[in-house]
Amino acid sequence: MTPLRQQMITALHSSGKSERTQASYSREVRLLAQFYRKSPDRISEQELQPYCLHRKNVDGLAPTSMRICYSGMRFFSQHVLKRDWSTLSLMRAQTAHHLPTVLSLEEVRRVLQAATPWHNQAYFTTVYSLGLRLHEALFLQVSDIDGQRLQVHVHRGKGAKDRYVPLPVETLALLRPSW
Repeated sequence: MTPLRQQMITALHSSGKSERTQASYSREVRLLAQFYRKSPDRISEQELQPYCLHRKNVDGLAPTSMRICYSGMRFFSQHVLKRDWSTLSLMRAQTAHHLPTVLSLEEVRRVLQAATPWHNQAYFTTVYSLGLRLHEALFLQVSDIDGQRLQVHVHRGKGAKDRYVPLPVETLALLRPSW
C-alpha cells in the first residue's frame, strides 16, 4: 500500500465517517488518479474542473453522485494533501427537481377499478385512500381497523413509529366483505 493511500485511509478512519462514505471517497480519489494516469498528489487544482465535467457529462453521474465526487476530492485535498483547493468549494451539483405525476380523481378511479382480482383492488384502494406506504399496508390486520371511530392503526411506519390515520367510509365499506 502506498504511503498516500495509507494517509487517506487513516484520515478517513479518524474522521468518523461511515464505512460506506470512506469507500466512496477512496473510490473517487482512485478514479481521479486513473483518469489522469498519475498519482493524485501530482494533480493540480486546474485539472479538477475538466475531470468533474467528464464525470458529469460522459459518465452521466446524477447530482447526488456528483456531490460524493466533489466531497471525496475535497476531503483528500484538505485532510491528506493539506491543500485548500477553492475550486472544490465553488462546485455545486444541481438537484433535479421533478414534479410528481398527479392523477385526476377520474384517472385514479379507473386505475383502481382496473386492478384484478378483487383483493388487489381492495389493497390498492386502501393504500391510496389512507395515504399508506406499501410496506405499511402489507402489515395491516383486521384488528387495526376501528370502524366506529373511522381510524386505522398503522404499525411499523416510517421511522418504526406507529400512528393512526383516518379511514374513509367508502374504504371501510370496501373492506367489510373481506372480513
